[in-house]
Amino acid sequence: MGDESVISPKDRFLTVYGRKPVLEALDDAALEVDKVILADTVRGPNAAEIQRAAKAAGVPVRRASAHRVKVLAGNGKQDQGVLADVVAPRMRSLHAALSDGRSPSRVLLLDGITTPANVGMILRTATAAGLEGVVVPRRGVAALDPMVVKASAGVAFRAPVLRCGSAREAAEMLTEAGYGLYALGASARASVFDVELPQRAAFVLGGETNGVSAEVGELVTEWVSIPMPGEVESLNVSAAAAVLSFELVRRAGG
Repeated sequence: MGDESVISPKDRFLTVYGRKPVLEALDDAALEVDKVILADTVRGPNAAEIQRAAKAAGVPVRRASAHRVKVLAGNGKQDQGVLADVVAPRMRSLHAALSDGRSPSRVLLLDGITTPANVGMILRTATAAGLEGVVVPRRGVAALDPMVVKASAGVAFRAPVLRCGSAREAAEMLTEAGYGLYALGASARASVFDVELPQRAAFVLGGETNGVSAEVGELVTEWVSIPMPGEVESLNVSAAAAVLSFELVRRAGG
């Protein structure tokens, strides 16, 4: 798993790319932008506009090759030669969250959720519900990019995101830290409204098509379902996350 004591930039920043998202981030007084990276191929009015906005916000601008910008953005088609690293004050590694003596009592674990709209809405809902952690693995889940930020209506910047390599890695770390691991499954007999929960619990939300992965499923403590008396087979994963999140609010007396 590498040296977990080294803080990766991906555990500190949300990277937005493209002219408009970068300008919006620079113009938002509530956000702290660490730096802007501008491809050396971007010249003229477009470069001047970005540089003016960055100077007004007191943010340094670095030049890099167009290839480097594409690599950092992770999206070669839409970066437009510019990206910004926005400080996400509540984002940290899962390892750090489990090591500081104040580990969250309730967390969500995203497993194979690849639609940015779903990831964004889950981050918005979980933050609204006051959950202390949403584990977003770097592999197998939609990247935290402008589409996720847009779907969250900007809440992604201040969501309690916990990063790790994969959902399996997260499940192992949470289990070793004493968490009960609960997975949502439509056919589960236990209801999410009735199941008894331990002091610390993690809830796995599976992907849109395949649900919870087999490698995470084998570590699950108990499968739970959302009772649906109506003739509908399942809920969208972000809707299921909303039901779960606010059931946890209800249990906490919120």
